[in-house]
Formats: sequence, C-alpha cells, structure tokens
Amino acid sequence: MSFYKIGLKGDLVYALDIQNIISPTPIQSLSIPEILKGHDLLAEAQTGTGKTLAFLLPMFQTLEFDNPNIQAMVITPTRELAIQITEEARKLAEILPLNILAAYGGQDVNAQLHKLKGDIQLVIGTPGRILDHLRRGSIICDQLKMFVVDEADQLFHIGFKKELKEIIKQLPKERQTLCFSATLSHRVGSFTNHYLNNPVHVKAPKNQITLENITQLVIETSNRKKMDDFETLIKKEKPVKAIVFCRSRRGTQSLCDEMKEKGYNVESLHGELSQAKREFNMTAFKENQIQYLIATDVAARGLDVQGVSHVFNYNLPDDIENYVHRIGRTGRAGQDGKSFIIYTKKDENRLVEIETFINMTLNKMSIEDYLKEV
Repeated sequence: MSFYKIGLKGDLVYALDIQNIISPTPIQSLSIPEILKGHDLLAEAQTGTGKTLAFLLPMFQTLEFDNPNIQAMVITPTRELAIQITEEARKLAEILPLNILAAYGGQDVNAQLHKLKGDIQLVIGTPGRILDHLRRGSIICDQLKMFVVDEADQLFHIGFKKELKEIIKQLPKERQTLCFSATLSHRVGSFTNHYLNNPVHVKAPKNQITLENITQLVIETSNRKKMDDFETLIKKEKPVKAIVFCRSRRGTQSLCDEMKEKGYNVESLHGELSQAKREFNMTAFKENQIQYLIATDVAARGLDVQGVSHVFNYNLPDDIENYVHRIGRTGRAGQDGKSFIIYTKKDENRLVEIETFINMTLNKMSIEDYLKEV
C-alpha cells in the first residue's frame, strides 16, 4: 500500500519521502481516505501507531493555503502532545506553506496574540488556552472546516469535558469533526453521539509488538528497601536511556532530587514545572543529554522518544491502561526493551488488575534472586 493509493497528492508524498516515510500505517490507511471524502471520523488507535499524520495529512491536502483564516483546529489534552503535533505539522509546512499556531499553557499569551495578528490557518493546542483565546476574541473560527479531538479518552479522563463543550459552541456547525482515541470509554461515546455527524468508525489493529518486544519483570521489595533495591537494579541494568514513572507530582520530584543527590544524570517531567522547564527537559532527554527522566503519567501518552532501553514503574498507575502506555515507551521500532515494576505489598491489587488487563502473569522475584539469575 502506498500513500498515493489512499488518495494523497504528490507534494505531500514528497514531504513524507524527505522524512523517509514510505508506506502508511494501518490507522493512516483506514482514516485518510474517509477524511478526504469529508466524513466525520471516530478512530481507535494506540499511541505510536502514526495517528498524528492520519489527521494532519488529509488536513494539509484539504485546507486552502491562500485563505488566511483559521480553517482547522486540533485539541489535545497535554502541552507535550500539542508540541509534538506542532512539530509534525511544521515538517509538512516546509513543503506546503500552512501557518500554524501552537496554543498551550505556560507560553507568553501576548506573544501568542502578536502572532495571531498574522495569517493563522491551523491552531494546535490544549483546551484551556484555546478557550482563553476564544473568549478574548483573538481566535476567530467562523471559517473553520476541520476540528480534531486527539487522545479523547485521556482528555475526558483529565476533566476537560466542560471546556471542550464551550469551544465547540463557538465553532461553525457545518464542519468536519475527527475524534481519535486509544480506547472508547462511555465518555468518548457520549461525545461522538452529540458532536459527530454519522461518523465512520475505524479501528487500527492493536499493536502487540508493545508487549512482545518488552521483557516485563516485577522486583518484590518493601517500602523501607524500595530505593536501595531500585538503585541496585539500575546499577545492574545500566540503562542507555530510561523513563521512571511515579504516581504523583510530589513523588516524581522527590525521587528526582534523591537521584540527583546520588549523582545520577536525571531530570523530572510533571505538571508543576514551568512550561519552559518541561520543554527543556524533554529536549535534553530526546537528545541523550539526560539518562533518566522521572515522570508522571502526563508523559505516558504521546511521548515519542527514540532509544528508551528501560521503563521503571517506581509506582504503579491509578489508571491500569496507563501501564501499557508507560511500557510502550520502550521496545519501539522493532527494538527490544525492558520494563520493571518496583513492587511492594500495597501494589498487590493494582498488579492483579494489570495482569488481567494484559492477559499475562508477570514474573516476580526479589532483587537478590534477580541478581543471581542475570
């Protein structure tokens, strides 16, 4: 299957060739023809399956480059996802001159307003900041043609339903609406029933590589020994690049500070950091200037970083599905990866739920037994 066969024009195929993207992924093959036909779309696709290009490519083919008004908007739950989508869009804009505004919290509002005085055709951002612009009148969407809700399940889980409704009230009723979600919760279903017009439902095959390429192990410990056993583990494993997931912002920063004191090359990623600091840490991690990134689940969705050799679950997530998103940060692009759960007795119920969810029984052992085995 080629991009030509699913309806893309030559200039877009050329833009993909430059990035060495030759063949469409399953979600792209399923979504792009339906979007080009003008249908509303409900798409189920896991992170890392190419869904960003699944909506950006037909968007770039559909929008009018000589029309200076906002014609498309992408809503996403986190700043990190907004940044990543914007990066993908700007690669396409090098060939097709579409003006893009990234609108998310932590940026200088006045700088955003200044940029809006120019011709903006595509807005990518988080609900709060886009709603702020709409209320100010700095974003006018009366000529909007395409509206995309990305990572819908996560967006509703975080609690942006009210903001999303208010945004939609200010959009033209005659528009194309695309909803992408890793899973279909009742909240996503309710949204699509209300705001999508006879949508086509497409579903990408589940990416089993996520689990097949990842060795998953559980290291049993106690609260008292947890940090010591974790440190023993990482000294033995010697990760090239690792993400360590914690449950809370406070716990994330605390572990980061403790590892820094011990001399590890480590930074954190959580909601209490300034946007500038979050972007700096993410860039440094992507460019291999940081070995360990200590993160909350805000980083589990949409975090596309190459070369992550290990994922450590220092705390298990409250939302069991996030476990799969976490470990999916390693074992990417056909590479092997390792994932560890640092397990204490209080994690027992969560571990049972995870094993049920992934339909696997994970191998549990003490750090001493692990060291003997390896």
